[in-house]
Amino acid sequence: MSDFPLYALSEEHQAIRAAVRDLCDNKVAPYAAAVDEEARFPQEAADALLAADFHAPHVPEQYGGAGADALATVLVIEEVARACVSSSLIPAVNKLGSLPVQIAGSEELKTKYLGALARGEGGFSYCLSEPDAGSDAGGMKTRAVRDGDEWVIDGVKRWITNAGESEFYTVMAVTDPEKKTRGGVSAFVVEKSDEGVSFGAPEKKLGIKGSPTREVYFDKVRIRADRMIGEEGTGFATAMKTLDHTRVTIAAQAVGVAQGALDYALDYAKERQQFGKSIADFQGLQFLLADMGMKVEAARQMTYAAAGRSERGDDDLTFFGAAAKCFASDVAMEVTVNAVQVLGGYGYTRDYPVERMMRDAKITQIYEGTNQVQRIVMARQLLAGVQSQL
Repeated sequence: MSDFPLYALSEEHQAIRAAVRDLCDNKVAPYAAAVDEEARFPQEAADALLAADFHAPHVPEQYGGAGADALATVLVIEEVARACVSSSLIPAVNKLGSLPVQIAGSEELKTKYLGALARGEGGFSYCLSEPDAGSDAGGMKTRAVRDGDEWVIDGVKRWITNAGESEFYTVMAVTDPEKKTRGGVSAFVVEKSDEGVSFGAPEKKLGIKGSPTREVYFDKVRIRADRMIGEEGTGFATAMKTLDHTRVTIAAQAVGVAQGALDYALDYAKERQQFGKSIADFQGLQFLLADMGMKVEAARQMTYAAAGRSERGDDDLTFFGAAAKCFASDVAMEVTVNAVQVLGGYGYTRDYPVERMMRDAKITQIYEGTNQVQRIVMARQLLAGVQSQL
């Protein structure tokens, strides 16, 4: 039996939730609509999260970070997403980009880059996908060729979150084309200031408009050999292990935006008058709200259970990470669509936040592996007998 608090948050975790919610209510939510409307980076949120040490809470204390466990990190991301999904990508992507260093990097790399991240010297992005390698990450073409004490990287990465804003990038590149994913891919830390690094124009997206998504170009980028993360040929394994953990943070995002939409829909339903009474008094609407609340809570519990497995590194994390991400994101899409329905015509306008939340929720079903891919992952885990026998 697990000793991780799956069904009740500790006092410390409750305090973290309260602190992040207070910060978001005062310094994130007030700017969320403008960030979306202007499609600009949420600098106010970035500054507030950094000041409170919530920008990269997962960084261990030994490298200057807050040392938050997986559940605490989930709570931070959930609460930020409740106010603004674009802003929640700051702590989420900082974990995604830097976790390969934390998992497989040398002590020198950890000290240098995790320390810089903790000090707020720059964000960390993750470069895996390419124009022709999305769900099929093993089809990447970006190459890294050894040249003495350096590696020379050439290629293009696409769909890179916070590209151009982040100072540091974990880059997956082919180092042995013959071996492909079984020993042919290596991971590197590339800095924004490295010669030959450039960025494409920001993508014009349906949602998360405050989080820039751009291509990253590597044109004969030379880096020292000691910036390889782990041993040569271990990059793909590190990338997949990273995603096992960070899919839980996408589930947290999904829970957060779903909760934000539910909160707004509940308040609206109690205030909106039709036929001489609050629309919350109509049974049809009550059933809709009940289903929304039930599914949000189910998604939350699955996400917290996955966070426990992430913290412990359980053998069934791959299943639970995929399941939490898939279920929570499907719930987020359903709940935000229903929140728009509760508001009726008002919900369809940008004057109310549920329209933005609905658009933002969609990406959680797509990135870090589409939900179709998550179902493939889950099925393989089930057929291999990996899932816990409860």
